Order: sequence, then C-alpha cells, then structure tokens
Amino acid sequence: MVHVALLVIHIATGTIGLLLGPPAMRQDSRRFRSAERSTGVISAWYRAMVLLVCLSATGLVIERRADLWWLVPVSALTYGLAVLAKVSARRRYRAWIHGYVHGQGGSYIALVTALIVVALVVDGPVSGPAELIPWLAPTMVGTVLIEVWRRRLSAA
Repeated sequence: MVHVALLVIHIATGTIGLLLGPPAMRQDSRRFRSAERSTGVISAWYRAMVLLVCLSATGLVIERRADLWWLVPVSALTYGLAVLAKVSARRRYRAWIHGYVHGQGGSYIALVTALIVVALVVDGPVSGPAELIPWLAPTMVGTVLIEVWRRRLSAA
C-alpha cells in the first residue's frame, strides 16, 4: 500500500513538474526583464513539485530498491538546483543569471532525464551500451538550450 501511494505521488508530481517547468521559466524571464527580483508563482509550484518528486523517489528507493541508493543524492542535488535558481534570483549576486538559469534548467533536465530513462531503459526496449543515450542526451540538448536562454537573459 505504501509503495502504491509513493508511486502515485511520484508520477503525479513528476508529471506536474514537467508541465510547469517551461511556463515557470518563461514567466520568470518576463519578470526579470521588467526588473522584478523574485521568481513567479509558477516557479514556486514547480519547486514544490520538484521537492515532492525527489522525496517520493527517496521513499521508493528506501522502500523497495536499496540497490538504487545513489538516486537519493541525485534527488537532493536536483532539488538543490531548483533552490539555487530561487536564491540566485532573489540575492542578485554577481553572475546571478548563471545561477538562476543553470539551477532552473538543470533541475528540469533531471526531470526529463528521469522520464526518458524510465520509459526507454527501465520499462523500455533500450539495453546494453545504448542505455547511455537516454542518460546523456537530455543533458547534451538541455545544456545548449540553457546557454541560449542565459545569453538572452543577459542581453536583456
């Protein structure tokens, strides 16, 4: 029963997080262009979903898959990236745009990677050396997109 509850929470919050990520980034970009110093409401909800998906992942690992212990620190780092985005936007230290963009974008890349790996590797057809592609492709594509976004925000 606990496993099913954790799985439902994990899937629901992961899905909501994936849906909220792009609108949160767009809303925040607009807010920053108009000189606001905080992230928007959508970003707050996005961070909450990232926290819940990370906590539920930790619960699932503890409850059923202790062999995947290494996902617990990955979850903590994923949420840490989302927090980095918020703190960077609020404090506006030197190069704060880097912190915001890489934090928000990095946490989103982690969600996308998790979705693709589960779909293609854990429950899907990809095996052997080809398993590296679902693990690395979101980071390779996402990093380029993050850099484009960072440059646009910096120019504005």
